[in-house]
Amino acid sequence: MDFLLNLLPHLYNGISLGLLFALIALGFMLIVGVMEVINLAHGSLFALGAYFAIALIGFKVNYYIAFLLAPLLVAAVGMLLELCMRRTYGKDSLYGLLLTFGAALVIEEVIRLAWGSGEKQLVVPPELSGAMLVGGLIYAKYRLYASLAALGFIFLLYVFLEKTPYGAMIKAGAHDSEMVRALGINLTRLRLFVFALGTALAAVAGIVLAPIWGVRPHMGVDAVIPAFLIIVLGGVGSFWGAVLAGIMVGIVVGITGAYASEWSLLSMYLLLIALVTFRARGLLGKKTALEA
Repeated sequence: MDFLLNLLPHLYNGISLGLLFALIALGFMLIVGVMEVINLAHGSLFALGAYFAIALIGFKVNYYIAFLLAPLLVAAVGMLLELCMRRTYGKDSLYGLLLTFGAALVIEEVIRLAWGSGEKQLVVPPELSGAMLVGGLIYAKYRLYASLAALGFIFLLYVFLEKTPYGAMIKAGAHDSEMVRALGINLTRLRLFVFALGTALAAVAGIVLAPIWGVRPHMGVDAVIPAFLIIVLGGVGSFWGAVLAGIMVGIVVGITGAYASEWSLLSMYLLLIALVTFRARGLLGKKTALEA
């Protein structure tokens, strides 16, 4: 019983981390689905969101306003990157992969030049910080708000994709871009919007995770690798598969980090290997030729 009680805070931390991982992965998945390219700059844009929020707060902007403005600024950077990527469309996917890899290096170096290489902290308002006592155990109050924020954005994204005509266009573009173009939908504008939306989601996750992880130029690497793993683990193209996989990864990393910290990163790769060995399409992915 004592073991289970001691486990609860780590489960709580793991679920909050997993929901934020899922948010990063969903933005990543949107771009992969419509753009048909793996955006290796996604992690750097995640980090940029946190740095933009720190800069805005440094200019005496209210935290909540900075929380809304920083993702919009990152979305604008994402749109500039998409404009650069247009020359790679219709060519070998390696061109887009190399371009986003170069963009990731450039963004990280710009962060170092603008804010330095040292670790920074994103200070949250007093009402979001502190601890709460539940059942004789102490829990970080901020992680609860971080979980609620991630859940809110995941729900809003789901409603947007499932209940609006723009969401229908995005899903159609992810399945068959040629059909979307044949229906008269401006595919160029759709790609620009999707890239902006995906990078804005990465920025939101970066801002929410910043007080938990700390802020450093290379923090994007710590985010983009789990995001890619979650997409595969949940099933490529599956919205709720990514959410479920994100929570699983967060719990595994959180619990392993608490009891065997040196295994915390390795644990999510072991989880992927174990699941894909028995279910090649991931948790909620469609059946593929690998399982024929």
